[in-house]
Amino acid sequence: MSTPQLEDDCASPKPLRRQPTQRRSARRVERMLDACAELLDEVGYEGLSTTRIADRAGVAIGSVYQFFPDKRAITQELTRRNVELFVTRVGRRFMEEDYRGWWDAVDAIIDEYVDMHRSVPGFKSVHFGDVVDLNLLDSASDNNTVIAGRLRELLLTEFGLADSHELDVAALVAVEAGDAVLKLAFRHDPGGSEEIIDAARQLVRGFLSRQLRSYTPQPD
Repeated sequence: MSTPQLEDDCASPKPLRRQPTQRRSARRVERMLDACAELLDEVGYEGLSTTRIADRAGVAIGSVYQFFPDKRAITQELTRRNVELFVTRVGRRFMEEDYRGWWDAVDAIIDEYVDMHRSVPGFKSVHFGDVVDLNLLDSASDNNTVIAGRLRELLLTEFGLADSHELDVAALVAVEAGDAVLKLAFRHDPGGSEEIIDAARQLVRGFLSRQLRSYTPQPD
């Protein structure tokens, strides 16, 4: 998919102009992000505008510009929220559920990705920002590298895998491959093709099992 023309293009991500310090301001920013998510699903990034976001959120356009310079910055902040939600959901499952090993944890990670795709407004439109900018989360690293790093930390903490360059590469390749196949699952089926989702599980687990043999159970 080609990258759409950006509103007020810039070479590096723009943060919030200022962080909301009062609860009322924080709620207003959340409404803007919610409005952005809904509109992305309805009209896509090219049809998105700060005016539409303000109208949908029920705020004055000046309130939008108080916190965000343009629609790209709002989409960036929505992407950050998606990432935090994803990592929080995965982390909660790791705390609440017992896994035999990392292979079950990988299934849980894929489950959360699929569920967010089905239920979180805006997620199917921007995922982790790649539709807008491959460096939306970090100007020095592409988005999937950032995601791989976050998930790698979860696996290190939960399963005590040895920190190594090989683990870095394995996590990045698994995220890239899984992300591509899971997007394919939703490309022509809004609910996600279960057959292709299952293929994504097999692909990721098969690859990681070859890279992390010492953490994979051997057959009896």
